[in-house]
Amino acid sequence: MKSKLALLCLLVAGTSSAFAQTYKIEPGHTYPSFEADHMGISFWRGKFNKTSGVITLDRAAKTGTVDIAIDPASIDFGHEKMNEHARSADMFNVQKFPNITYNSKSITFKGDTPVEVDGTLTMLGVTKPVKLTINKFKCIQHPMLKREVCGADASATFNRADFGLNYALNYGFSPQVKLAIQVEALKED
Repeated sequence: MKSKLALLCLLVAGTSSAFAQTYKIEPGHTYPSFEADHMGISFWRGKFNKTSGVITLDRAAKTGTVDIAIDPASIDFGHEKMNEHARSADMFNVQKFPNITYNSKSITFKGDTPVEVDGTLTMLGVTKPVKLTINKFKCIQHPMLKREVCGADASATFNRADFGLNYALNYGFSPQVKLAIQVEALKED
């Protein structure tokens, strides 16, 4: 009886995971962008131009994973001197820390749509929890690639000082950073 119950549990667990779909981040359509205070008088906005990763979704079981890698050397403020400074040891220290990662712990669904991701952000060698709010999510059959593509708009706010990114805080810069992430991911075959 015990072995039949264990087998049944394995079959049910296997059935749920059979519905999980894997999506590869499309780097040409995925740009984590941010807004950071500049002495309280304006906001600097920038983005990272190189992102990769994998997302899995099982809408039936309301589970999934998000694993994203960002190349901090690809930072782009639209101002080359600022880009160079941001890559330096003063800020992102890309020589010592060549990756920023985000890894999910759980995904919250409303119906079959993901609406929130609890995960951890690792930057400058420090890992802290960061919750992403999914403001928009949609999947379609890509008309040119003839396979499913999912897209989302996600946002979050975090304190950069928690990660050791302390540049200019002593000049009155706010440590709060707003993220806005546009992401598209293609379903793997």
